[in-house]
Amino acid sequence: MAKVIKSKRNLPNLPYFYSLIEWTLPNLNRRKSASRKAQTIHDLARSAKKRVPRVVYDYVEGSAFDEIGSARSSAALRRVQFNARTLRDVSNLDSSEMILGQKVDLPIIFSPTGYTRLMHHVGEPAVASVASKNNLIYSLSTMGTTSPEELTAAVPLGRKWFQLYVMQNRADSVAVINQARRAGFEALILTVDTPVSGLRLRDFRNGLTIPPRIRPGTVLAIARKPVWWINLFTTKKLEFAAFRGWDKSLVELAATIFSPAISFDDVKWLQETWKGPVIVKGVQSVEDAITLAKMGVEGIVLSNHGGRQLDRGPVPVELLPDVVKAVGKKLDVYIDGSIMSGQDVYAAIALGAKAVFIGRAYLYGLMADGERGVEKVVELLRRDFLNTMALTGNRTLAEVRETGAIFRNE
Repeated sequence: MAKVIKSKRNLPNLPYFYSLIEWTLPNLNRRKSASRKAQTIHDLARSAKKRVPRVVYDYVEGSAFDEIGSARSSAALRRVQFNARTLRDVSNLDSSEMILGQKVDLPIIFSPTGYTRLMHHVGEPAVASVASKNNLIYSLSTMGTTSPEELTAAVPLGRKWFQLYVMQNRADSVAVINQARRAGFEALILTVDTPVSGLRLRDFRNGLTIPPRIRPGTVLAIARKPVWWINLFTTKKLEFAAFRGWDKSLVELAATIFSPAISFDDVKWLQETWKGPVIVKGVQSVEDAITLAKMGVEGIVLSNHGGRQLDRGPVPVELLPDVVKAVGKKLDVYIDGSIMSGQDVYAAIALGAKAVFIGRAYLYGLMADGERGVEKVVELLRRDFLNTMALTGNRTLAEVRETGAIFRNE
C-alpha cells in the first residue's frame, strides 16, 4: 500500500499570523460605508433606494409610459462585443479626450438633470465639484434647483455647460441664456426631444411636485426616511432656480415652457443669440444629424432622454455607427442612455462616440452618499474603463476607436 504524504508540523508562527490580520474599527456612517464598499453603480442604486423616499427614487429610476426605451438601451449595450488585440504594451494608458479645444481626463460628461436637490440637499454643486476635481465637464439644467450664478459661486473652477429648452416665450429663453453667459458657462446644450413632456406614469402616480406636497402618505414617508426630510426642511427652499415661485408639478411646468413649435430655425436663432458653442441634444436620426452638421453646430448628443420622452424610440447606441459615418468628421458625436459602467463607456467610444453623457449613474451616487457617492461613480467608471482598455490592448481613445466593436445578436 502506497505511503500517504503528510504535512510537516511546526510551532505556530505568531509574527506571520499577526501580519495577516487587517482589523479596523467599524464605520458607523452607513452611507459612507455603503459607498466605499460599492463595486458597481448598481450597488450604489440599491443603497440609494434605502436613503430617499420612493417618489424621489422613482423619478430617477423611471422613464416614459411602459419604460421599454430605457430597457432596450440597456439591452443594446450588453450586445456590444469588443474587438481585442494582444501583445501590446499597456503599461501606460491615456483615457483623455479633447473636447471643444480642452482636455478632459475621461470621455465622460455629466448630463443636465432636473430636481437635483431633491436627490440630495446639496444638489448640483456637489456634482459640479466632483466634475471639477476630476477634470470633467458638468452640465446644468434649465430645470435645475441651483441657478447658474449660484453654481459658479459654489464651484468657481471647472468647466460648465448649460442646458436650454426653447420656451414658448422666447424672452424667457433669452433671460436664462443671459444667466448662463454672466456666470461664465462655456457652451449651450439645446434639448430638442421635448416639444411636449413624455408620459412618466410613475411620477403621475406619485404626484411629484416641487416642493414635495405634504399628504397623508407623506407622514409615513417621513417616518421611513427621516434624515432626507430633515435635510429638506433645514436647507434652503427647494424650487426650480430659473422659475422661482413655481410650485406646481413638472408636467404643468413643462406645458408652460416646452415649445411644440420648436424647429431648425430655433437652432439657427440660438447660434446667433449665444455666439458660442452649441450642442444639440436629443438627436434620433441620421437625417437630422446631417442637417445639424450643415448648420455648423459644434456637437450633437444621440439621446432618447434616458427613455423618459418617447418610449420605443430609436436606441442611441444602435444609431451611433451610422451617425458617426455620416457626420463624425464634421462635428462631435456624443451619446447617452443607460451608461452604467466603464464598459458601457468603452462600448460607446469603440463605436465612434466622442464621449458619453451620464445622468442616472451619478444621481444614484448622489442619493446614496452625496458628493462622496458621485466621486465613487467616477472612480468605478474610471476603473472599469481603464481595465477594459488594457484588456483589449488599447492605450489611447484613438486606438479604442480603431480597434472598434460589433453588435452580437442574443
